[in-house]
Amino acid sequence: MPTTMEMVATILFATAIIHTFSVPVFARLANKGGPHAGLWHMLSEVEAVFGVWAFVLIVFISVFIGLDQAVEYMDTRNFTEPAFVFAIMVVAASRPILEMVSKLVKVIANILPIRNEYAMFFVTMSVVPLFGSLITEPAAMTLAALLLRDQYFKRSGRAVFKYLTIGVLFVNISIGGVLTSYAAPPVLMVAQTFNWDTAYMATHFGWRAAVAVLINAALLTFISRSALVEAPESIPQPTDTKQRPDVPWVVMGIHLLFLVGIVLSAHHPVIFLGMLMMFVGYAHAYSKHQNPLLIREGLMVGFFLAGLVILGGLQKWWLQDLLGGMSPLALFVGATALTAITDNAALTYLGSLVEGTSELWRYMLVAGAVTGGGLTVIANAPNPAGFSILKGTFPDGAISPLRLLMAAAVPTLIAAGMFLLPTSF
Repeated sequence: MPTTMEMVATILFATAIIHTFSVPVFARLANKGGPHAGLWHMLSEVEAVFGVWAFVLIVFISVFIGLDQAVEYMDTRNFTEPAFVFAIMVVAASRPILEMVSKLVKVIANILPIRNEYAMFFVTMSVVPLFGSLITEPAAMTLAALLLRDQYFKRSGRAVFKYLTIGVLFVNISIGGVLTSYAAPPVLMVAQTFNWDTAYMATHFGWRAAVAVLINAALLTFISRSALVEAPESIPQPTDTKQRPDVPWVVMGIHLLFLVGIVLSAHHPVIFLGMLMMFVGYAHAYSKHQNPLLIREGLMVGFFLAGLVILGGLQKWWLQDLLGGMSPLALFVGATALTAITDNAALTYLGSLVEGTSELWRYMLVAGAVTGGGLTVIANAPNPAGFSILKGTFPDGAISPLRLLMAAAVPTLIAAGMFLLPTSF
């Protein structure tokens, strides 16, 4: 039987999910103004949802169960992932890194034998997510979202195009990080337990994911071709047309070293947070080569993920037994669906605690978790970063979770088809 604390946590977890899907309602209330507009605006921030309800949980535990229990529970939570996502967002979103990736995207796009507008978009939606297997998924999400925001979303008023794009982006980021054993959070949680190295991931998951990413990006590019060649006169032009000088290559190289250093120290928060402080100092010293750092956005995303850690840590009582009782095929479907309402890293971690599982069962657990990682904002750790960067370009400054779910459905099915191709162990 679940404890009182577990029951309350599950109720609040369900409430947070409902709140997430209600964000557009709060955004409309905030835009109407009035004495409570500030409150409605706070409640419309997707990144704040799980943090707010996690705070309610800690208050409940402190008041009705005991302050010592609340402190003990918080002390036993692992907040390394929220801190890492914050750090990697700030560095990856810096102007030198973004310019370096933009140049690389242009070089690859020029090789493709298709119209440049199509090639640039296709590379952004395919190659950048696949970079996630090297620089981690949160970094790839940050870069892809910034490229999309500045090159496409700001200049287009087509909501359908934006929702289709963000749906494919979230799915491709979720599956694009499985070519290695360290870059995708749901893989990282089980790689050591299952004895999966990068060679295993590349041969069992990687090629399937890469094909699915390319198919999703190609279909989206074909469907969106009219939006990609939108006439310049129909696009709102920025009022500030002052041309900034290019970032020197040496500055790009130093930023890249910071990025690589944070990726390599991902399991050691004292180290990567120290490197982040050094990075902020360096960026301030050479501010002429910088855009404003994404400090606020990174903190909001970290707050969201920390809330998910707090609320998700008390869902083991029902989730682990549910996973353990499924056959491999049912597990794939179940993991894909459950990922939409739980973080896929937490899902795979709980599955790794089930004893006596076969290699096929383990494959289906992880494959289902990454397949469903694009369905909602809470499905995959990098998703809140994409939300935070792109939401300002959507109507009312909010992204509808329901429309995201619908937009991600087809690319999710394509990914599922690839992962369900016959395999042997």
